[in-house]
Amino acid sequence: MSELVLQALYSGLLSGSSYALIALGLALVFGTMKIINLAHGEMVLLAAYIAYACERSFGIDPLAAIPIAIVVVGAAMMLTYGWVSRIRHDRELNSLLLTFGIGIILTNAMLLFWKADIRSTKTAWLQEPVVLGPLYSVRGELVFCGAGLALIVALWWWLTRTWAGRALRAVASDRETARLMGIEPHRLELISFVIAGILASFAGVALFSVGVIQPSLGASLTIKAFVITVLAGLGSVPGVLVGALLLGIAESLTTTFFSSALQELAGMVLFLVVLFVLPNGLFGNALRRS
Repeated sequence: MSELVLQALYSGLLSGSSYALIALGLALVFGTMKIINLAHGEMVLLAAYIAYACERSFGIDPLAAIPIAIVVVGAAMMLTYGWVSRIRHDRELNSLLLTFGIGIILTNAMLLFWKADIRSTKTAWLQEPVVLGPLYSVRGELVFCGAGLALIVALWWWLTRTWAGRALRAVASDRETARLMGIEPHRLELISFVIAGILASFAGVALFSVGVIQPSLGASLTIKAFVITVLAGLGSVPGVLVGALLLGIAESLTTTFFSSALQELAGMVLFLVVLFVLPNGLFGNALRRS
């Protein structure tokens, strides 16, 4: 039983690192523009399908497809920002409707190009088992867990140690005051969308490399990202990481001891418990500026 629990915790931590990449992109855009990008999950899935298309058509390893995914998803995120930035009235509501529509368009485009079949990688080395004592995983999980943690640390360093990162946080805190201090909000908002696209690209390729994908998965990814953002309390890179790991562990334990059919329910139960008990999230405002 103890080994089963350890394996569930281990699997939850590995999946949680990928969830963190997805949630950070959503949280970054929300923190900067105070909007929720409902097409974010579809952007992640788009990167996954680009990795699939590169592998199927050209025999390219999913890792080698990351730069291509970054270019395509980054361009899609820039276009999304271009449309969102034109909204002048009821920005929060109208941006929700706009990004929801973009998500539907992307889902149907993926259905058109790649059909509704379930896809997974055929790259053997990513699927090779790695055994660490009683713990089992595939190599791809470890590769992308390490890459994900490195990206999270790099983003945290950029936000806290560089002028551009501090300026972005200033815009997120008070847009008008930041403008009076000579900071251009539109440029930083665009940067936040591009960074979200880079994180989504890595997360999407990781998703394809260690699991299965299908066009209907995008909405579920957006929901997971939103749940993690609420768990973290908004505004903290370490908080998003902890929230993602908690969600990954909750889902893994549920799958191990109950049923995989209840996996999504476990995340929503965790979300509701935190929402009712700690409305400001697990970290409240304590990590707001970390």
